[in-house]
Amino acid sequence: MRVHLPSDISEEDWNSFVAASPGGHILQSSRWGQLKERFGWQVARVAIEDQGQLLAGAQILFRPLPLGLQTIAYAPKGPIADWADEEVTQTLLEALHHLCRQRRAIFLKIEPDLAEDPTLAPQLTELGFRASLQTLQPRCTILLDLTPDPEAVLARMKSKTRYNIRLAARKGVTVREGTAKDLPGFYRLLQLTGERDRFGIHSESYYEAAHQLFVPRGLAKLFLATFEHKVLAGLMAFAFGQKAWYMYGASSDEHRNFMPNYLLQWEAIEWAKERGCLTYDMWGIPDEEEELLEREFLKRSDGLWGVYRFKRGFGGQVVHYLGAYDYVYSPLLYWLYNRLVTWRVRPG
Repeated sequence: MRVHLPSDISEEDWNSFVAASPGGHILQSSRWGQLKERFGWQVARVAIEDQGQLLAGAQILFRPLPLGLQTIAYAPKGPIADWADEEVTQTLLEALHHLCRQRRAIFLKIEPDLAEDPTLAPQLTELGFRASLQTLQPRCTILLDLTPDPEAVLARMKSKTRYNIRLAARKGVTVREGTAKDLPGFYRLLQLTGERDRFGIHSESYYEAAHQLFVPRGLAKLFLATFEHKVLAGLMAFAFGQKAWYMYGASSDEHRNFMPNYLLQWEAIEWAKERGCLTYDMWGIPDEEEELLEREFLKRSDGLWGVYRFKRGFGGQVVHYLGAYDYVYSPLLYWLYNRLVTWRVRPG
């Protein structure tokens, strides 16, 4: 086996590996690394090769801390590896630890794109990782299977959702592709939705950069639902390999009874399927067991509960991901960092 350090791996080879891997994710693509580089992160990739084939790897984001003396290291939806292959996994982790220590990382946070597995958590503990206090990506989501034909995908949805999709069309709602000129309007919708539903959003320049990096290459699309030439809602969906994700969505308070979000989501699902994707990730619901989700969703509207009420209607399978794990290089600084993070996000 050969270890590829950051300067050894071409973007083409890396992206081909990520796209073809069962555990591959767009957050591990080189384009996502370029997006994060524009907003203060440094990017490096490590991969393990055997006989000309990449077997495992990780794209690591490094964030310099104040004074530039230390960094934090993060593998969003990575590493990508067959964790049952202990030799390859160990070789990859040794290379990652070496790189992180070179970059003066306090800790390495990993969040593999893997469902919860009772055997993997103990394995990570044996490898020196600990369950993280801070999970950055959604721990729980709904995955839609896009392998059936469109009518079968539609048939798997709740009857009310199918009705709302058709209602939006009957009311005169149409969906069109948004361009770079539409981004300021989309951002205003994001601001409105964030204030209404109490969630944080990125800067306007972040969405502009995402559009610039992904849309021209067919890796993302901005969808806008309109009525009488007025934009009622928008979403940005991403696709990489055979997977698609609904990441950013927003809506106005006007004509909500026309159900524009339902038609908007269906158009994005159809785009993902036409593009050859096999799954569509609805990207984030409450981190609870499905039995509890179904029992409580009509009673609660806090947090992601309202989101779940909408997303569950599209069918699909509730998936719980493994979550985040940290490997600590500097215990004292790690403790201080976690204290600071806890203080910053404390209630009130």
